[in-house]
Amino acid sequence: MKLIFLDIDGTLTSPGSNVPPDSALEAIRTARAAGHKVFLCTGRNLDMLTPVLKYGFDGVVASSGGYVTYGDRVLYDCPMTDEQRREAMRLFKECGVFRTVEAKDASYCDEGLAEFLNQASGGNSELVRWRKALEKDLGIRPMSEYDGRPIYKVVFMCRSEEQIAPVKAALEKDFIFLVQDMAGADCINGELVNRKFDKGTGVRLAAETLDVNLADTVGFGDSMNDLEMIQAVGQSVCMANGSPTLKSMSSFICPSVEEDGLAQGFRSLGLLEP
Repeated sequence: MKLIFLDIDGTLTSPGSNVPPDSALEAIRTARAAGHKVFLCTGRNLDMLTPVLKYGFDGVVASSGGYVTYGDRVLYDCPMTDEQRREAMRLFKECGVFRTVEAKDASYCDEGLAEFLNQASGGNSELVRWRKALEKDLGIRPMSEYDGRPIYKVVFMCRSEEQIAPVKAALEKDFIFLVQDMAGADCINGELVNRKFDKGTGVRLAAETLDVNLADTVGFGDSMNDLEMIQAVGQSVCMANGSPTLKSMSSFICPSVEEDGLAQGFRSLGLLEP
């Protein structure tokens, strides 16, 4: 049995979409029927990944590893403390950085973020996802409606690294500042992730729970927020549409999501057989 971990945006689906290609869905069904377990492994919170769950998965590594499930079991649940959340929110705001905060069941963003993203050029699958999420009103609420519920992650966007430098200096003891590989972009897109977890810790926890050796795990991703997953699994796959840096660190490259890459990757790695 293999454990298979799939990023969503730019890997399972086109960025910002909730509909995988038919070829990917058939590959996932066949792999599960062959006895393998398939997990979503994503930066999305549970609310934003829920539309994809109907296609059939064995578990999720959500919120970049902050919330992990297998079947109906919650294996890990680690939101920020109230003090951490308040300090992060204050510092980002003072530095003029746009914030999107992600609870388990809701997301909230600063006013003006949609306009900022529309003016920004270039970017990766994560930036495209946020553009589409805001354009299509996929449940992301204005920050004025935030009610203090526990937060797992903050996505930040701004014009320059100088803007996030003071925030990083104050918070990097407890948080990783994951800045996406944004070749050709004129903005900064990143995530504030608790040092207590990442996608890799989610992979290891799932493998330990199911008593599967890490050598028998496979991860598919496309952007730098997949790095820890790629480093943790036994076989790592980057999509052809992915980050050049992540490609250089992966075991295999498969075609892009739009070219039925996931199905081809499953086939090449023997994941359609027991």
